[in-house]
Amino acid sequence: MVYRWLPWKWLVRRMARTHGFVDPLRLLSRLDRFAQPSEVRTPIELLRAGVAFHARGLMNTKAIQHNLDWVWPWWVQKQYDPNDESFLPRAFSITHVNLTHRNWTAVGLPGCRAFPIVDPRGLVTPFFDGWSIDAWIVADDGGELIPARQDTVSQRLLLDGEALAVRTESAGQAGRLRTDVDAVDGETVECRIACRAACPDGGWLVVSLRPFNPEGVSFVHRIRFDDEDRQWRIGRRGRVRFDRWPDRHTTSTYGEGDVRIGLTQRPPSGQCECDVGLATAAAMYRLEPGCESAVELRVPLVYDKRSKPILPTGRTEPWPAALDGAAAMSVPDERFAFLYDAAVRYLVLLSPDDVYPGPYTYKRFWFRDAAFILNAMLATGMSQRAAPVLERFGPRQRIDGFFLSQAGEWDSNGEALWVLRRYHELTGLPPHASLHPMVISGGQWIIRKRCARDIEALHAGLLPAGFSAEHLGNNDFYYWDDFWGVAGLRAAAWLCRRWDDQAHARMFANGADDLAAAIERSLERSRDIRRCDALPASPYRRMDAGAVGSVVASYPLRLLEWDDPRMRQTVDFLLERCRVRGAFFQDLIHSGLNAYLTLHLAQALLRMGDPRFFELVRTVADLASPTGQWPEAIHPRTGGGCMGDGQHLWASAEWVMMMRNLFVREEDDRLILGSGIPDEWVRQGSRISFGPTATPWGAIDVEIEGFDDRVEVRWRGQWRDHAPPVEARLGDRTPIMIEGAIGRAEFGRSAAKVHSVRDESERR
Repeated sequence: MVYRWLPWKWLVRRMARTHGFVDPLRLLSRLDRFAQPSEVRTPIELLRAGVAFHARGLMNTKAIQHNLDWVWPWWVQKQYDPNDESFLPRAFSITHVNLTHRNWTAVGLPGCRAFPIVDPRGLVTPFFDGWSIDAWIVADDGGELIPARQDTVSQRLLLDGEALAVRTESAGQAGRLRTDVDAVDGETVECRIACRAACPDGGWLVVSLRPFNPEGVSFVHRIRFDDEDRQWRIGRRGRVRFDRWPDRHTTSTYGEGDVRIGLTQRPPSGQCECDVGLATAAAMYRLEPGCESAVELRVPLVYDKRSKPILPTGRTEPWPAALDGAAAMSVPDERFAFLYDAAVRYLVLLSPDDVYPGPYTYKRFWFRDAAFILNAMLATGMSQRAAPVLERFGPRQRIDGFFLSQAGEWDSNGEALWVLRRYHELTGLPPHASLHPMVISGGQWIIRKRCARDIEALHAGLLPAGFSAEHLGNNDFYYWDDFWGVAGLRAAAWLCRRWDDQAHARMFANGADDLAAAIERSLERSRDIRRCDALPASPYRRMDAGAVGSVVASYPLRLLEWDDPRMRQTVDFLLERCRVRGAFFQDLIHSGLNAYLTLHLAQALLRMGDPRFFELVRTVADLASPTGQWPEAIHPRTGGGCMGDGQHLWASAEWVMMMRNLFVREEDDRLILGSGIPDEWVRQGSRISFGPTATPWGAIDVEIEGFDDRVEVRWRGQWRDHAPPVEARLGDRTPIMIEGAIGRAEFGRSAAKVHSVRDESERR
């Protein structure tokens, strides 16, 4: 412990001043004044991720702008083009990173941790943060078809019963090119890339190894084409197998330029070494005039620095088996249906043991994302897939009861306890006794962590100031944390009652009520700061985009009544002041359109019975990529990702929950059916359906059919104990209440007319 006695602050300041730098300690002190005092200034996990991100950006600065004659990924082609709206001046930017087209789509197999990604122009990155493979056409007359340089390319997600594949098609004067990318399981799991090409006047299909990915440079020092095994050997472990020998093969080092430069005049070469780490290679296949040619590549996914081992259970699972029992949706809007089907598949793919919010940038675990993702999995009947994730909560809990995924974030305990309750509530399974100590410890941590109740500050009784990775701003006393704290304590009380632990149940219920009262006092005492009754991000903030975090009190937690006027004011403010292109624009950190937070607002409006919710739902559908994905934040001009993972599973989970709640949602002690169904979906002769979906009373299937003079809402419930009250709603027609396992409500075509109600339970 000698370092405690060293004058390290003086040494740091002395060293900085000697070399003409700003005093770092003085700078940090100044920065801290913008935030509330907190025991954790910035989580080390975020610092580590940020350093890695900008280290790559520094490499990009050195590698890209001086070599714009290379074929770089699509985001580089766009972001460095001064004639493109994606252009970003580089000027004093120390690092060059992808801020305009952070989009990609993962492929893979259920049960496998390896997620090859495909960018919007078909660039394939088989390994996490690794090199990539691209395909081009080079015509004999010098013409080229390079997807990364094409303004228009067709890309879609193929969702057949046996695979999950990304198809990219491009065409031009030099020919047409198609690549299909998926994952297959044989002796090992492999990424399969199938290329088909045709050139009208003859040319070459080029398969090129690229030393970069959608984030930027990824070093390749050694490439060798093993002619005997018909494969590339990349570095020490990388392998790419070809189904047939290329007609020509050549390589290039950084000093020689991109292998594409003068490609057809380059001498044959089977290997190269590059000290810089920007080696490239091209396997070339002859295209005869008017004839189509094909080649298939397979990349064994035997190593991945984020996926050891890549098969946590020792095997993969066929897609039909993995999707068996998941809730199905049938609606006339093909876009909505496709987005739902894609989202369900990615809930499966990105949960091989833990749940990952994304296949690349966010390939790690957070309790926050897990709570929302697991809620969607449970609602769609995938409880068996959610259970192993929940089993890993215990090892992540510290001895003091804190559920740690990232230091300094005080929402995680509430989220962990809430989703544990949701699991047992929606499955009907009794909580195992082994969870009892974990729940007690987690609930007590929330109670102990709160600030003193008897102080005069606006945050009296709230959870401490912390860094919110929900991107609400600087360290502050966020109501987001407190609302989750209330929900977590109520969940702990609910679980304790199942164990007949009445003493702890009372303690946690009282703790929840006391924290809820502290929130109310804080809101009332801080009203003069914001001059309205809306819910801000914290008691010390005026109304701004961070208030979106307080919407959690309506959805999904339902801590406030559906018609709470403060929530309505909050949503109205966010829609009026923070909406761009029809979606919620998160000014703070994201600086982009946010799909999942837009859907949070839609869910709150749906609870209120406000028809504006469907405008937001349609906007989110329009923001999805052609492969049905949403990046974490979306550039308001380019429509591409500007922050976070290019495929954000939390957004997909929210789409699933939105579709489910259109048909079935929970409110107090009843189920509400059909409250989000638009009239255009129930035209004459149409039939739409959703289910089976889990509810606290059991699973239910809902079907809605349109006739000439009426609309029928039908349901079949598999209740565990007793039938809940069921309220059928359809637009602004008078709601209908009924109980029963099997029921039918008939609505007239006119808004307020009700034909009849029938409980058909006796006919089961």
